[in-house]
Amino acid sequence: MNQKNIAVVGATGAVGVEILDVLEKRNFPVKSLRLLASSRSVGKPMTFRGETIKVEELTKDSFKGIDIALFSAGASRTREFAQAAVDAGAVVVDNSSAFRMDPSVPLVVPEVNPEDVKKHRGLIANPNCTTIIMVVALKPLYDLSPITRIVVSTYQSASGAGAKGMEELEQQTAAVLAGQPAVPQFFPHPYAFNLFSHNTTIQANGYNEEEMKMVNETRKIMHDAAIRVCPTCVRVPVLRSHSEAISIEQLRKVSVEEARAALAKAPGIKVVDDRENNLFPMPYNSNGQYDILVGRIREDLSCENGLAFFICGDQLLKGAALNTVQIAELLL
Repeated sequence: MNQKNIAVVGATGAVGVEILDVLEKRNFPVKSLRLLASSRSVGKPMTFRGETIKVEELTKDSFKGIDIALFSAGASRTREFAQAAVDAGAVVVDNSSAFRMDPSVPLVVPEVNPEDVKKHRGLIANPNCTTIIMVVALKPLYDLSPITRIVVSTYQSASGAGAKGMEELEQQTAAVLAGQPAVPQFFPHPYAFNLFSHNTTIQANGYNEEEMKMVNETRKIMHDAAIRVCPTCVRVPVLRSHSEAISIEQLRKVSVEEARAALAKAPGIKVVDDRENNLFPMPYNSNGQYDILVGRIREDLSCENGLAFFICGDQLLKGAALNTVQIAELLL
């Protein structure tokens, strides 16, 4: 397998650190590795395959000789630097929202639409974490019968907001347990022992930005503009993994047994559905796991062709870093 010159943009962030770990654990054929971040992180030592690599400052000249650039530094950084990487000959795989809905940019989840990678013009977008985790579970069910409607409620962890979000949850939890108030610094509301509607801007239709990402990205990834999606996104005081309660309607009635069998055979999924012992997906158990955990699989009693289930996925891994590296693997 041909080795590749890799750049990781945002290498010191929560997702960037995980990208390095995933590259190493999946034995990605790295010829050389360039770690890029803001000027604040220049010179910071990081370890990859037992070697120490120092972080360099991200500039538009950072991509000479790079084959694949893995971006995880936010939408503004992507808009500023991605084109320079493409112009230098690299293929950019971007974690931000900058180009996800650009019709010319593939939006890819390898278990769902790997063929879309071939359409890239130098840039491939990684979907939003909640969307990725959901569509991995939807794909085998959609293949049984097209899904016409999705109602999803998310329980989103601190890691979705990056290292600062995780730090705030840890600090507030310690403060409350010590009898002190939970004082918001990064989030708009107290976070420890609390939950709140996802803190993105509310649109004119009453849905927030996070929810509309799930609507629009799901349609694009599934190649089905007719899917109706009703999401409610909530931030919960969990450090790392996201959870989602999902109800779907399909063109025909799919039995619970048929659905469970399809999910059990699907890539990237682990069925955790032990009714006897009341054991189902939990974020505690999905932390550090590559697979999406799926359980509580049951008939939706409120509609004729409906199923309901509950899923958990590591937001930093399948929701971000793992999906990014899997896209890069499709480029080999």
